[in-house]
Amino acid sequence: MKRLSFIIALCAAVALAVPVMAGTIFISIGTGGTGGVYYPYGGGLAEIWSKNVPGVRAVAEVTGASVENVKLANKGETVIGEVMGDVAYQAYYGEGKFKGKKQGILAMACMYPNILQIVTLKGSGIRNVTDFKGKTISIGAPGSGTAFMAELVLKACGVDLKSFKVRRLSFNETANALRDGTIDAGFWVVAPGTSSIMDLATTHNIAIVPFTPEQQKKVTDAYGFYSAWNLDGGIYRGVDKPVPTISVWNVIIVKKDLPEDLVYKLLKVLFAKNAYMQKIHPFARYTTPANAVSKSPIPLHPGAVKLLKEMGIQVPARLLPK
Repeated sequence: MKRLSFIIALCAAVALAVPVMAGTIFISIGTGGTGGVYYPYGGGLAEIWSKNVPGVRAVAEVTGASVENVKLANKGETVIGEVMGDVAYQAYYGEGKFKGKKQGILAMACMYPNILQIVTLKGSGIRNVTDFKGKTISIGAPGSGTAFMAELVLKACGVDLKSFKVRRLSFNETANALRDGTIDAGFWVVAPGTSSIMDLATTHNIAIVPFTPEQQKKVTDAYGFYSAWNLDGGIYRGVDKPVPTISVWNVIIVKKDLPEDLVYKLLKVLFAKNAYMQKIHPFARYTTPANAVSKSPIPLHPGAVKLLKEMGIQVPARLLPK
């Protein structure tokens, strides 16, 4: 999407640590599509920061999500982004799709675990990812963390993308395509209770495709940033029993040269206003100081390190910025 030129210019100024005259600092937050959790969570961040950090005006932007958010932060078009941990790890270390192109990012905090949810309609014949052959599957929007994770997980499970017809749709587009019968299944990597799946489940009989214990082990053995997870039953209409699947933590990243004092103030407000963030989505309960040091896949920004140390939390050497 096109971004207003003045926001880009001001965000770039912040990213380069150039003072913004009259004291107002504009912060652009890279989120995701409107059918997921990143966007409302990012809207909450924009609200609490604009109201509680003097001189800051923050805005949440609709983006292609994780991969795009890394690239935008690296370029300074946004200075803060919501990113899945697998994407953040490979971007920071220059691996995978970022091979040889280390991105200039650091972590501010860990948000919550994203849960892989592969949705199909009952009667589709898809009971496992091994049933994808010859089907039409949406693996997520281009540049999204969903598409990123889908490819890695399917590879670990021995499912070739060439064995089925790949569609690359956003969450809302995937839900609509399932309604219309133009796809057989779709990937969501998002906090459960996401609106696009809930809306679909009110009109159609959905099923969540489970992973076997062997498949979970293959995925977690292949990628240290993934964990086995049981999606609770009762979240979506018609899905009453727990569904074994895969999880990955989300990270709030920042452009690495963002001023230490600014990141310190933003993070302090985020922790102080956690109760409000939980009203936006209950998974915000995972956005804690303890999880910042136990779940972050990449080093923390100096501003985050400063605050955590003040709170009496030991930051391990692997998370100290170089």
